[in-house]
Amino acid sequence: MEENEISLQGVGENKKKKLFAKIRNIILVAGGIVIAFGAGRYSALFDGSSTANNTIITKEVAEKAEAVQKVIDKYYLEEEQIKDVQEGVYKGMLDALGDPYSVYYTKEEYDSFQESYEGKYCGIGASLIENAETGIITIVKAFEGSPAKEAGLQTDDIVYKVDGEEVTGIDLTEVVSRVKGLEGTAVTLTILRNGEEQDLEILRKTISVPTVEYEMLENNMGYIIISEFDEITLQQWNEAYEALKNQGMTSLIVDLRNNPGGGLSVVANILDTVLPEGMIVYHEDKYGNRDNYTSDEEHKIDIPLAVLVNGNSASASEIFAGAVKDYGVGTLIGTTTFGKGIVQQMISLGDGSAMKVTISKYYTPKGVCIHGTGIEPDITLEFDSQKYLEDETDNQLQKAIEILTNK
Repeated sequence: MEENEISLQGVGENKKKKLFAKIRNIILVAGGIVIAFGAGRYSALFDGSSTANNTIITKEVAEKAEAVQKVIDKYYLEEEQIKDVQEGVYKGMLDALGDPYSVYYTKEEYDSFQESYEGKYCGIGASLIENAETGIITIVKAFEGSPAKEAGLQTDDIVYKVDGEEVTGIDLTEVVSRVKGLEGTAVTLTILRNGEEQDLEILRKTISVPTVEYEMLENNMGYIIISEFDEITLQQWNEAYEALKNQGMTSLIVDLRNNPGGGLSVVANILDTVLPEGMIVYHEDKYGNRDNYTSDEEHKIDIPLAVLVNGNSASASEIFAGAVKDYGVGTLIGTTTFGKGIVQQMISLGDGSAMKVTISKYYTPKGVCIHGTGIEPDITLEFDSQKYLEDETDNQLQKAIEILTNK
C-alpha cells in the first residue's frame, strides 16, 4: 500500500471536519506509474546468493507466525480467510520496505494492471493518480464520451470511497481493479469536491483509452496532449504527428501536464522521433549496471517545439521533458515536475501474481538524476485556474503559443 489509510469512520464531527479540511488543503501530486516493464519467473530470483543476514523466514519468525496463527485459531470471532491472510503476508513484505512504488499484486490485480497497460478495459473511462505521501487518490481526467464524464466526474475530485469502502492509502492498482467490472454493472464512487461528499453511480462499459489527443491550432501550430505512456501510446503519437505534419504543421506544442508516467520503452521510442542521435536516458542499479536508451539519426524534430509540464508530470513524462531540455530542442513551460527519478520492474511470480520493485535510478542525457527535485522549466508559469474558470483561457498554453509564434 502506498501510504497509511486515512480513516474517517467512527470519528466525531469536529475531527471529521478537520480531516476533510486537511485533505482539501493538501497539494495533490502524481505518485507516478511503472516506467520500466519487464517479466520474469520467481524461480530465477532464488539463485543461492542469499545470506543469513537477509533471510526473512528465520526460525524465530516461523515460530512467532505459528504462535500468531494459534491465537487466531483460538480467539478470532469470524472465519479466517486463509488465502487473504497469505496474500497479506506477501503484501506486507513489500510494504515494509518503506518504498511506495514497490508493491505486491494478486493475480486479479496483476491482470487488471496488464489490461490497463494494453489500453482497453471495462470500466468508467477516467484516469486516476495517487499521492505517494498522503495516499489520496484523485481524478486526473474523465475522458470525453465516457460514463465517468456523463456522470459528472471532474478533474481533481478526490476518490474517497468505492462502493462504500474507503480507498485512501490503498494501492492505486487495487483501487482501479475495484472500479473496473463487467459491462453494464454499476460502481458507486464517493468523491470529495470542495470538502463536500458526493456519491456518483456510474455504469461500466468497454473503454479504449485515448492516451493521445491532437489538433491544429492557428498558424499551423500542432498541439498534442499525452495523458500517459501506455503500450498503445507510441502508435497514437505516430498517427497524431503524421496527421499534423500532413496538414502543414510548422511548430508543435506537446502537453504533458498531469501525465503520471508509463512505459520507459514507450517514451524512449517516442523521443527517438524527436531527438538527434545520442543518449535519451539511462538507468543504473545498485550494482552499477547500466541500461542505455539511445536515439538514432534517422528522425529528429526540425520545427520549433514547446513542452507543457506541471507538478503532476511524473516519471516517463520527466524523461521526455528532461531529454528535450538537455538537448535544447524545445522550451519547457509551466511548473517544476514531480521528481520521480526511479525505475520499477514488474516481475511475474509464476502463479499469476507479481511484484513491482524499484530497481534503479534513471538519469537524463546529461547525467542528472531528478529524483526528489524534478525538472525546472525554462519558463516558470503557474496555471491561472481562476482565469480558466472564467473563460477557459489556458495561460500556460497561451504562453507556449506566444513563444512559438515569435520563433
